[in-house]
Amino acid sequence: MDSHAQARLVEATELAHRWHASQFRKGSQIPYISHLLQVQGLVLEHGGDAEQAVAALLHDSLEDAETPAEARDRAEEIETRFGAGALAIVRDCSDTGKDEAGATKGPWRERKQRYHAQLAAASERSLLVAACDKLHNLNALVWDIETQGVETLDRFNAGPVEQLWYFDGLAAHFEGRVPARLQNELTALLERFRGLVG
Repeated sequence: MDSHAQARLVEATELAHRWHASQFRKGSQIPYISHLLQVQGLVLEHGGDAEQAVAALLHDSLEDAETPAEARDRAEEIETRFGAGALAIVRDCSDTGKDEAGATKGPWRERKQRYHAQLAAASERSLLVAACDKLHNLNALVWDIETQGVETLDRFNAGPVEQLWYFDGLAAHFEGRVPARLQNELTALLERFRGLVG
């Protein structure tokens, strides 16, 4: 990775800290930034480039904004600093619409259906970032269920049946469109999840 790419990643990391430093993983004391850093690492590990790594760091920045106006400001800043390509990936990885954020988010099922539709039309560049995001999320979810029990799902907006519907649909979108190793890791985790909650 050349020095320009390295500088972009440092800049994106600083921005991710600014936007997410006060957040924690749902139902835990784990700083949310750890998720963003690990998704970035997975993207690089599975062949992603600097633009995809930047998008990985910022993939939740729009849907985690407190207001639609803040989400629009963040989108403008991402495009200005990192380009339209990075913003397109971030948009593809967001399950909120342009007029949703914070308390204005729509119902869980509605947002996830829209997200499925987005992924069906998304580029493979976006799918790599999305798949790495879901790999880390599913890995954490499986670990929590194995160590704390299935009741850990109570902290989420959807129960086991809906979670299975969601992750099964994601796996279908990723099949044949992300690196084979990444697909295999997702499939193995999904089967572990199914065994725990099915």
